[in-house]
Amino acid sequence: MLIAADPLRDFLAEALAAAGSGVEEAAIVADHLVEAALRGHDSHGPGMLPAYLRSRAAGRLLPDRHAERMGGHGALAAFDGGMGYGQVVAREVTDWAIGAARQHGLALATLRNVHHIARVGQYGEQAAAAGMIGLFFVNGLSGVPRVAPFGGADARTSTNPICIAVPQGETPVVLDFATSRIALGKVRVAYNAGKPVPEGALIDAHGQPTRDPGVIYGKGGGAMLPFGEHKGSGLALICELLGGVLSGGPTAPGTDAADPAIINGMTAILIEPGHLIDPALFDQDVVALLDYIRASPAADPSHPVMLAGEPERRSRARRLAEGVPIDPASWAEICRAAESVGVIPPPG
Repeated sequence: MLIAADPLRDFLAEALAAAGSGVEEAAIVADHLVEAALRGHDSHGPGMLPAYLRSRAAGRLLPDRHAERMGGHGALAAFDGGMGYGQVVAREVTDWAIGAARQHGLALATLRNVHHIARVGQYGEQAAAAGMIGLFFVNGLSGVPRVAPFGGADARTSTNPICIAVPQGETPVVLDFATSRIALGKVRVAYNAGKPVPEGALIDAHGQPTRDPGVIYGKGGGAMLPFGEHKGSGLALICELLGGVLSGGPTAPGTDAADPAIINGMTAILIEPGHLIDPALFDQDVVALLDYIRASPAADPSHPVMLAGEPERRSRARRLAEGVPIDPASWAEICRAAESVGVIPPPG
């Protein structure tokens, strides 16, 4: 089914407000979820609402919390999220880092104890829109671990995303990826849709390859695999060290299968290029490099070379025109969650 972005955003905001968020917070979170779906990242889209409301009902997601500075000085700051909505808190931390980078040329902020910050690329876009280069390293805990280390037969970490963004006018380069072969939410979407996942994404409880998403969301016992074998596995470890250890937040050994919360830790590094190079020269050279890369002849004429961030922009334009696709099982879950807080879903 296809749902127009604006009514979907309003519906989600109404459900979030009914669960205790103020109007502004509900709007920020709902907008983030819809933007994720518009950009093709359904794993961090409206389908997260049921998990959020479960965490809220359990007292593990607290409404209307804000980033609290706990330490650091100058261009360094450590923040605690108070288990508030990550979409609000991580945006506030990124705003602080933008201001500090403008002053010092460089800023580093850590964030601990925050509920799911969702699509990390949104903070990369936020930094790039302010003219900043942004690097974001994130770890996560959500029930049991989900991703096996390279060569391992069981899960030890989360999907631990990384985002690197470079400003370039209205079309920044935004590299945003999970260190797992596919995002956890994509496994959930496949499971709800009754579809297999790509080859090389999962192993079963015996460490054997499988395409069945049920080994994660059904019968369980399986694990996701890192992308790029030892390379993705190594980056996942770096996210634990920077997003978790450096922030002072929990890391993979602290997972609790009974905890419904999705807990993230993050280290953000922002660079203001104008402190290092003439801004006009920087912009000129970025454009020249991107044009050079993009000009490579397509191996498949129907799939021209695209740069990081371009698939998301194309998806956004298409889905704004056509609507956001949500499979029936996921939509049913979203509707049940909304009804649990007294919100009637729109006609589907």
